[in-house]
Amino acid sequence: MSLRSSDRQWGSVAKLFHWIIALAILGNGTFGLLMDLAHSPMQKINWLALHKSIGLTVLALVLLRVLWRWGDGHPREEPAPRWQQWAARAVHGVLYVLIVALPLSGWWFNSVTGKPLQWFKLFNLPSLVAKNDELRGLAHGVHEYLFWFLLLVLVAHVGAALKHHLSDNDNVLRRMLPFARLRNGSTSEGERP
Repeated sequence: MSLRSSDRQWGSVAKLFHWIIALAILGNGTFGLLMDLAHSPMQKINWLALHKSIGLTVLALVLLRVLWRWGDGHPREEPAPRWQQWAARAVHGVLYVLIVALPLSGWWFNSVTGKPLQWFKLFNLPSLVAKNDELRGLAHGVHEYLFWFLLLVLVAHVGAALKHHLSDNDNVLRRMLPFARLRNGSTSEGERP
């Protein structure tokens, strides 16, 4: 498997970014939702610190992924109606925006609370804004609603990938799976009506 993407499939670096970011978002989102189950205030503080560190890691990884993507190739689009190709590009664009906006909104929320922000207790990050108790509820709401919107867009993304895999029987999903073999005879050059 090549590190770089080709016109037939994603390279191993693009796949690694994709799956690590996806698992980190889903895991950290679940973790964020379950944080109220902490048995003590100290446990909740530790879980919250871990949640923030994972979110910052996702932000760094998605920025690295974007940099890699600019210099990397990409597979040709599978044959599909134009509206599906447009929808796929739109969903990917919205996903990138949300994946950046979600941790930034968490950083903003942390900043308005006036609490320090550490990355895995190794170093502190600066506040994005000054402490502002009046914005605390808004910042938390923005962070939470961005998460739910991201989940909604992810459902569309996964649903489309499964539709391509199960119904269309093309390589859209196969070329992003880590160890999948591409289906022979893919007609990636044309476009379906």
